[in-house]
Amino acid sequence: MASANDIKRLTRLSAILLQLQTKRVVSSGDLAEKFNVSVRTIYRDIRVLEQIGVPIASSEGKGYSLAEGYKIPPIMFSEEEASALITAGQLLRLNKDSSLISAFEQAVNKVKAVLNYTAKEKLELLSTRVAVSPVHIEPATSSSLALIQNALTSFTLLRIRYQAEGKGDTERLIEPFAFYYSGQQQWALIAFCRLRNDFRMFRLDRISEVYPMEIKFAPHQLSLQQYLEEKEKNFLSSDKQLS
Repeated sequence: MASANDIKRLTRLSAILLQLQTKRVVSSGDLAEKFNVSVRTIYRDIRVLEQIGVPIASSEGKGYSLAEGYKIPPIMFSEEEASALITAGQLLRLNKDSSLISAFEQAVNKVKAVLNYTAKEKLELLSTRVAVSPVHIEPATSSSLALIQNALTSFTLLRIRYQAEGKGDTERLIEPFAFYYSGQQQWALIAFCRLRNDFRMFRLDRISEVYPMEIKFAPHQLSLQQYLEEKEKNFLSSDKQLS
């Protein structure tokens, strides 16, 4: 019979595999911190995974990654995890972008496909017992979030038509950088605008047209946290000048 330590190690090995599957590179230090073990223990775990046939590539000074082209069999979802997705899917209807709802529903269908019959029946029951008041559901005001997300992660330019507040339509060439939720179910796209030669926030409901461009741009070294801190600093500075 497996000991508690054996079970704990098997659980950790599975979790390390999940980290390798979901991230491009994972460092031994990050893994050690995440699982509260020593770096030496992580080295031993990686060797065990290699011995059972998992092709792990190591890069000195960077970390570990799965060999290009290697696929881990689909991960089985627990009933609790699948149920959380069903509930989240209902809450997602409060957002104002139709493409996000569609993509999420497709993802949930894929989750259902790997569940056993009993879990599927429970999930179908749950989906009929969770609802959001129609009073709070507003018509979708955008349908481009999924397209913009793809451009953001692929570092490709977008050409958009934008209705600025109190101004007419303008055509912009932008480099998508990040998304920002400003409240009132309102999402904004932070992007470097080549027309203004600076970062700008574009409300998704004011982007009337989006055209993907097959032109790459260099990833910005600025992090989202740095951008937000700088924006807050500028706001406080201007507020002091007004007072």
